[in-house]
Amino acid sequence: MNIIGIDVGGTNTDATFIHHGQVVGMAKVPTDHEELIESTKQALDEIMAYYSGSQPVQLHLSTTLSTNAIIEGTGATTAVLGMPGPGVNLAALDLGFPFFPVQGYIDHRGREVAGLDEGEVLAAAREARSSGAEALAIAGKFSHRNPVQEQQAAAIVDGSGLGFGNVTLGHRLSGRANFPRRMVTAYLNSRVAGVQTQFGHMIENLLATGKYRAIQEVLILKADGGTMFLPESCLRPVETILSGPAASIMGAQALSRHPRENAVIVDIGGTTTDIAVIVTGEPLYQRGGADIAGYQTLVPALFTRSIGLGGDSEIHAQVREGNAYFVLGPKRAGMPAAMGGRLPTPTDAAVALEMVHIGDRERARDSLKKLAEPLGLSWQNAAQGIIDVFANQLVEAIRAIYRRLDGIPLYTVSEILAPPDFHAQVMVGLGGPAQVFIPLAARLMNLPWEILPFSEGANAIGAAAARPTAAITFHADTELEVVTVPEIGYQGTIERALLFDHKRAREEALRQAASYAEKLGLPDHDDVHIVEEESFNVVRGFHTVGRIHTIRTQLRPRVRRIEVN
Repeated sequence: MNIIGIDVGGTNTDATFIHHGQVVGMAKVPTDHEELIESTKQALDEIMAYYSGSQPVQLHLSTTLSTNAIIEGTGATTAVLGMPGPGVNLAALDLGFPFFPVQGYIDHRGREVAGLDEGEVLAAAREARSSGAEALAIAGKFSHRNPVQEQQAAAIVDGSGLGFGNVTLGHRLSGRANFPRRMVTAYLNSRVAGVQTQFGHMIENLLATGKYRAIQEVLILKADGGTMFLPESCLRPVETILSGPAASIMGAQALSRHPRENAVIVDIGGTTTDIAVIVTGEPLYQRGGADIAGYQTLVPALFTRSIGLGGDSEIHAQVREGNAYFVLGPKRAGMPAAMGGRLPTPTDAAVALEMVHIGDRERARDSLKKLAEPLGLSWQNAAQGIIDVFANQLVEAIRAIYRRLDGIPLYTVSEILAPPDFHAQVMVGLGGPAQVFIPLAARLMNLPWEILPFSEGANAIGAAAARPTAAITFHADTELEVVTVPEIGYQGTIERALLFDHKRAREEALRQAASYAEKLGLPDHDDVHIVEEESFNVVRGFHTVGRIHTIRTQLRPRVRRIEVN
């Protein structure tokens, strides 16, 4: 099997060509943030040089497109039309986007308490459009229990001729409770859908040329470490946010010599360092969903933390009580002086001390002299001080993450864990500066360490090694005899509800998940498992009259192990 992996990073775009589980080629080009498709094309051009023969190729992309649009506040101007029902104080939510409430209410059991008013929905949609909204999200408080009012509102809007570029329904993105997060998730999805769709068309047009016709499938990396097919990513682009940190975790799982141990994964880039936690071989997940640019979503995402520390970080010099101190970051200084930049960076310190051999050592040393002389230091002392501060800042960030995790439930893809010790047993590093700083940081933490093979392009390998995933939420209410699977818009009835126990609920949830994965065309569609579940009695008049089962199932996110010669 041939797979090309491309990771569009903040500084560089990396590519890899994998043939039958082995890396046969790597490529790196600068990332053009104004023209991400051009960066992708350049990387693809270089990596296709390793293709020979007639076998088909899969292309796996990890792109910053949706992430950048959200962080930079771009994308379509979007409003939310919602059915909050009683008890929601919208003013207190501080949503950060225009919200147009309408009457209509589904209760927590999925029963329609108050119907929609078609005229009111139309009026709200017209007001949203006249206020400048180009896209719309529709969200109901309990739509994950019964999506009918979201579906009705969408039909009204679709028939209005108002011309919204995209309309997202909240229940299609997540079956989990949390109305504010569902609104935010739907809002962000509509906002970036046009951007992702345009990107998808450009990729399709690019691959239609004779040069790339061997590429028969395109998959996009998601925040949960799995992949989705390109057309699906245009429907749910919000799931592709934070795919860069996910790529580094997948790369570590594909390449590390420590696949079953507790590990801290440290991906050191030019601008930032991403830190992730592995427990008994499995990555931790965000408990509530991904957080991005102040928005809290329901998007399933791996647990990562990003700090403003990298090889190109700014160096701030301070003098206290006659002693010189350095503080690094959080902003990027630009290119290292050794590579033609104006200001010294941690990379220049490593180059000057001959810890790495890149660029012009004299330029690196001269930049450090200019920094050191006003402080009364030699350039050697300044360089070593910068290296030491980098390692110490990194270690403090890692320790802060573990302090935060201590005492809270740890969610992995398989289960909620309460291990006797989840702390790191090994430090796994990747990224260009990793070879300099990982051994130092690991020594400070008394940990063994490993620099991944192909460290500078391991994110691209992670994107290539990731496999498709899909998830659904199965909700069954035996008293009402109703089953709902919101992500696929399904609502049905329970036959012989009195006999529908927890075992049958689990079996049906797994069956629905496998069926959904098969419809998406995902391989290994029967490799589904239960991520979360709860079941409780419905009591009325001191008697149990039914049970409610909520079960979240998922096609297992897996990585292909990559052989290293």
